Amino acid sequence: MSPELLIGSITLFVLAIFLGVELITKVPATLHTPLMSGANAISGISIVGALIGANVAFENGNTAISGLLSFVAVVLAMINVVGGFTVTNRMLNMIAGKKRRGA
Repeated sequence: MSPELLIGSITLFVLAIFLGVELITKVPATLHTPLMSGANAISGISIVGALIGANVAFENGNTAISGLLSFVAVVLAMINVVGGFTVTNRMLNMIAGKKRRGA
């Protein structure tokens, strides 16, 4: 990896962190759960990308580090997806409970 590419990648990563922090702090608390559904979709795309990356690494014979990084990416994205669906399901159950009580 060339130094220019490494510096560009690090710069992009740092800018993404700043953008994420700014976006999250500006969102009202009532919108966090609906936005979790969008985060689940993004994490699903991350899972697919990690699986494709693992397959490419396996076909090229670079299984040690690439396989480990792909495994970590899949595990972290799955934790995010399961947590997001759990929170969304709880929110929907709370709304359904209020409707049944006549509120």
